Amino acid sequence: MELARRTWPRCIDMKVLDLQCANQHVFEGWFSSEADFQDQQGRGLIVCPVCASASTTKMLSAPRLNFGSGREVVEPAQNVALADGTAPSLQSVWMAVAQHIVANTDDVGDQFAEEARKIHYGEAAERGIRGKASRAETESLIEEGIVVMPLELPEFLKGQLQ
Repeated sequence: MELARRTWPRCIDMKVLDLQCANQHVFEGWFSSEADFQDQQGRGLIVCPVCASASTTKMLSAPRLNFGSGREVVEPAQNVALADGTAPSLQSVWMAVAQHIVANTDDVGDQFAEEARKIHYGEAAERGIRGKASRAETESLIEEGIVVMPLELPEFLKGQLQ
């Protein structure tokens, strides 16, 4: 635990802002300053972790500052109710599912329909895959009895998971 705290410089002060995308998904953003937030928003770098929309706004809230000193680091518990006794939000559950899918499937890119057919007809090893397919390709796969599920994943999930 102590080792993890040493990796962060003590002088970093962060503003934690509540943000909302055009699809009404609420999420947090951490910024070094208001200017940093404005700069990132202006360059389209702030995207919704649920739908990948770059159309975001700052919600009215009392920003909290993370000074990082004088507080004990506590690891979040797994599979527990939130502090108010409620279950985790649908958004957090969806993110966990999306991360699981990315971590446990092969990305076949634009070759999705072709690779799904190869797996279905025994021409390729059976495994979980993800990729891109047009609506017509998806409908064709379903008509052939190939089980597929359209799922829009935010771009950041497709990269390295942290």
